Amino acid sequence: MKQHTYEVRLAWTGNDGEGTKSYKSYRRDHTVSVEGKPDIPASSDPNFRGDRTRYNPEELLVASLSACHMLWYLHLCSVNHITVVDYRDAAIGTMRENDDGSGEFIRVLLKPTVRISAGDKAKAIELHHEAHRLCFIARSVNFPVQVEPQIAEAGE
Repeated sequence: MKQHTYEVRLAWTGNDGEGTKSYKSYRRDHTVSVEGKPDIPASSDPNFRGDRTRYNPEELLVASLSACHMLWYLHLCSVNHITVVDYRDAAIGTMRENDDGSGEFIRVLLKPTVRISAGDKAKAIELHHEAHRLCFIARSVNFPVQVEPQIAEAGE
């Protein structure tokens, strides 16, 4: 069995001079870095005093699920002689916040819209189920990830 390691650096950039002296004295801004790649400016969700112009961890989790599914799907289409010419997803994650301030995701819905120029449309739908089964990220979370795909042929 193979193992893969992923190294990510995170640096808090929200110290405005007083550190965390009080709940309102610091920004939630931080930078996510991976060697050799552009930094990702991040913060907390605006509901938790974050900067809405930066990505938040919740968005990045939903994006990871969406991207993992897409990459598996494109691979499966390529080996099954289905030519994908466009792929877009409008993923939606739902998080529940508990009375004690904790929270958890209770669902993510992937809504990929795929345009194909060659291959069986029914098989193209079926491959979404296989992509979901194989997705590393979806297999790692403890909440349901649902997929509602739409397939169109290039002339439609």
